[in-house]
Amino acid sequence: QVQLVESGGGLVQAGGSLRLSCAASGLTFSGYAMAWFRQAPGKEREFVVAVSRSGGWTDYAESVKGRFTISRDNAKNTVALQMNTLKPEDTAVYYCAARRAIVDSTPRAGYEHWGQGTQVTVSS
Repeated sequence: QVQLVESGGGLVQAGGSLRLSCAASGLTFSGYAMAWFRQAPGKEREFVVAVSRSGGWTDYAESVKGRFTISRDNAKNTVALQMNTLKPEDTAVYYCAARRAIVDSTPRAGYEHWGQGTQVTVSS
């Protein structure tokens, strides 16, 4: 049974930083692309960033490019999201997601497994 467990959310002032973590179990982690998505109140879930199964490739949504950094540790089955210079519009529930990957790619859709989400609130 695949489990993705996010942690690290919270309340932060605009301009601040947070680091989210996602611990994966029940899958061969190095065979999966990993991604973060977010969903703000009243809005659809949106792609934030993906990292390839090797960690060698990343793909960021334009809205977070230069502020967020994704990383993964295949030895520890974890993926992290460092979020800097946070803005009120970053407020959302953030979800970790996994997708089996045959090639070392960074897909923006088609994720099979999802975590329960962690709330990030940025105050102005």
